[in-house]
Amino acid sequence: MSLRKVPLLYPARFLFIALALLLLAGCQMQPPEPPDEDKAAIDRMLVMIDERLDVAPLVAQAKWNSGAPIEAPEREAQILDQVSEDAEAAGVDEDFARRFFEKQFEASKQIQRRLHHQWLQEGRSTFADPPDLAEEVRPVLDRLTPQLIESLADIERIAGVEGSGRYLERRAAELIQDDFDGEPRDVSIQPLVERLAR
Repeated sequence: MSLRKVPLLYPARFLFIALALLLLAGCQMQPPEPPDEDKAAIDRMLVMIDERLDVAPLVAQAKWNSGAPIEAPEREAQILDQVSEDAEAAGVDEDFARRFFEKQFEASKQIQRRLHHQWLQEGRSTFADPPDLAEEVRPVLDRLTPQLIESLADIERIAGVEGSGRYLERRAAELIQDDFDGEPRDVSIQPLVERLAR
């Protein structure tokens, strides 16, 4: 008795259906994304953090020339006291605002220290035309501070939005460009990562 060959039609059909089901399941398993309005608020915050970190090399140059220490605890304390007042007026949690700005200071100082270490290794002399801290640098920081506090209010508003934390971390790698290994960036966004839902 001869055996009939079983056509491959059925296995192929089953394989096609299985692949289709897998693709469908994959689409359904995509993590949720925050609404466009919330994405825009997160992007605004990240762009301002990037702009603030861009100032760090200028501060490093000015302090390299003057020999001033990177640590400036008195000035930081003054800024944090003002941040607390402004945060309260804006309806932002004071502890959250202070922690956020403390991390901005820390990230900036990381960049400054690394640049000073690099320049020391290179035996670099003073810069010919260093930026003026009072005239060129602090006005930028003074402009950004109230804008960042306003943006912190947006972050608090979207804190419980599912996927906002994942979106923040993904976009931070695109919008915050520091010159090192990403550590200053990670430090600067840490309070936001802790606040937002994944």
